[in-house]
Parts: sequence; C-alpha cells; structure tokens
Amino acid sequence: MTERKDAAHTTRALQGLEHDSPSVRLRAALAVGTSPDPWCVDALIGRSAVEPDFSVREMLTWALTRHPASATVPGLVGELRSEHGQARSQALHTLSKIGDRRAWPAITRALLTDADDEVARSAWRAAVALVPEEREAELAGVLATQLGRGGRETRLSLSRALIALGEAAAPTLRAATEHPDPRRRRHAIATERLARDPDAGFDFAIEEAKRIVALGTTGREE
Repeated sequence: MTERKDAAHTTRALQGLEHDSPSVRLRAALAVGTSPDPWCVDALIGRSAVEPDFSVREMLTWALTRHPASATVPGLVGELRSEHGQARSQALHTLSKIGDRRAWPAITRALLTDADDEVARSAWRAAVALVPEEREAELAGVLATQLGRGGRETRLSLSRALIALGEAAAPTLRAATEHPDPRRRRHAIATERLARDPDAGFDFAIEEAKRIVALGTTGREE
C-alpha cells in the first residue's frame, strides 16, 4: 500500500511540474523536495531547462539539492552540453548549490567564456564553488580574460568571483590593471579596490577606476 501511495504522490508531483499555473508548479517542486524521490530527478532537471518563472526555478534547484548528489550530478553535468542557454545556466547554478567537487572537470573554459552572459555568470559562481585549491590561480587566469565584459551585473558577478578566489587571483588582477584595453584595466582596478574595501560599493569602485585610468596610473600605492 505504501509503495502505491508513494507512486501516486510522485505522479501528482510530476504532473504538477507541467501545470500552466506557476503557483501549482511551485507547490509541486516543493512537494518533491520535501519528500525526495529519485524518480523525479530527471523531471526536475528537464523542467529547470525550460521553466520561465524565477521562483519556480529556485524551488526546482532546492528540490534537486534535497536528493543525493550521486542521483543529480550526472544529469546536471549532461545539461552543460545543451544547446539551450537556460539549461546550461540552471544546471551550473544547481551544481554550485550542491557543491560536489566531482563536477569540477565539467566546468570548462567554454562555459566560463560562454557568449550568453547568464550562462557565464552561472559558470563563474559554480567554478568558484567547486574549484580545487591547486587550480584556483589557473581559474583566475581564465576569469581575467572576461574583465570588462557586459553590463553592470555581469561585471559585478565577475568581480565577486575573482574576489572569492582571494590571494590566488591577486597576481592576475595586478597584471590586468596594466592591460592595454581600458575596459579591462578599469574593471581590474575596480575589482582590486572592491576587494580592499567591500563597503565602498561596486559603482564607487568603477567610478574611481575610470578616474585612475584617465590619469594613466594604476591607483595602487607602491
């Protein structure tokens, strides 16, 4: 009787994930996360790739984190090869929340430099969460190639990722403050300043970096 009841519960939840109403989909994802069922993992991953509602996507991620990493990580890693940006982005986001470092080899340079800003931002966060300590400097080098990219949110995400790497990123950032591209140089200087004084705020750091670059200096006390 218990098995039939569990199966019925799973069936209802899976049907709920496909409902037209976001509130119904949200409750369905909550139900699966509250009572994890390995049979739902593929459906959760598949729905994450297409779900238009942010709150539902976050609940789907939470539901996946409630399952064993052995049941979720392989499918999420497979999503990183998807041609759909949201599938890649959500898989990366969920992997960062799961925190299983066995997924690290799947965080490729192609993902870290993905043309889709949302995918790239998710890849940066996942990489910082999963990178082995001995690979941190190498990761910082790849992230530095993206300095100056995109709008405010993308640049702030990259700065946070580099700052999270701590001393491993310091030599790379220092070199980038003298890069011939002024956009990269400004972003690198702003990131250094934000690392030294987080309370100053990103916008202030960027404005200071613009002034420093205009004066032709690094703004660093020697």
